[in-house]
Amino acid sequence: MIEAKGINKSFGNQQVLFDVSAQFHPGKVNLIIGQSGQGKTVLAKCMVGLHHPEKGEILFNGKDFLSMDKSSQSNLRSEIGMLFQGSALFDSMTVEENIKFPLSMFTKMSKKEMQHRVDFCLERVNLSGKNALYPSECSGGMQKRVGIARAISLNPKYLFCDEPNSGLDPKTAIVIDNLIRDITYEYHITTLVITHDMNSVMEIGDNILFIHQGKKWWEGDRKSILTSDNPEINAFVFASEFMKEIRSTLKGQKR
Repeated sequence: MIEAKGINKSFGNQQVLFDVSAQFHPGKVNLIIGQSGQGKTVLAKCMVGLHHPEKGEILFNGKDFLSMDKSSQSNLRSEIGMLFQGSALFDSMTVEENIKFPLSMFTKMSKKEMQHRVDFCLERVNLSGKNALYPSECSGGMQKRVGIARAISLNPKYLFCDEPNSGLDPKTAIVIDNLIRDITYEYHITTLVITHDMNSVMEIGDNILFIHQGKKWWEGDRKSILTSDNPEINAFVFASEFMKEIRSTLKGQKR
């Protein structure tokens, strides 16, 4: 489990996060949603040590990440997988070399062990035999899957995904959502996903945190989000005409 307790973060004179507290559970897909500029990415970066909040605690299984020494923080980071918004693959490296990179950085595996792990991760994301391809030879969906394979290469306890469906067509986005969900359940990972995608919210949102104006505004799951009376969450969820029609249907069913 990951817990954020009373997180406050400012940049200069501008405060971005105000006393945010939340729990992110193992074996569940935990989503952070909200409009752009509301603080959700800043919160996630505080949780992995890329930003240091002025106040608050970030607990990984009860241990405060912010108060750890550098060695302990480094050990914890080796248990965190990261899927970046643009996949962030190294263009000059093959798919195999990209996945091997964290293994060579954080483990003492032999070449044979690393090869076995790479092949296993590629098989898990349905890319067996694509080792020798370069990122430029991969579609957007394939690049995302390579990014997931790299993120799980160290067998992480925690997985952070930043807009995993950004730039993908709806069909491919569903494939990525299902892959993230399946890996989370299968390996009992504490998965945290930052997203704007309402399809992701409705498909895989086991636990959803809505950030508004830098504050924890609403929390629930993919079922309760459709029936919430919170005006800000409704404005976010039912922004499109399609979702407004769903809202009208739900209201009609209540009568």
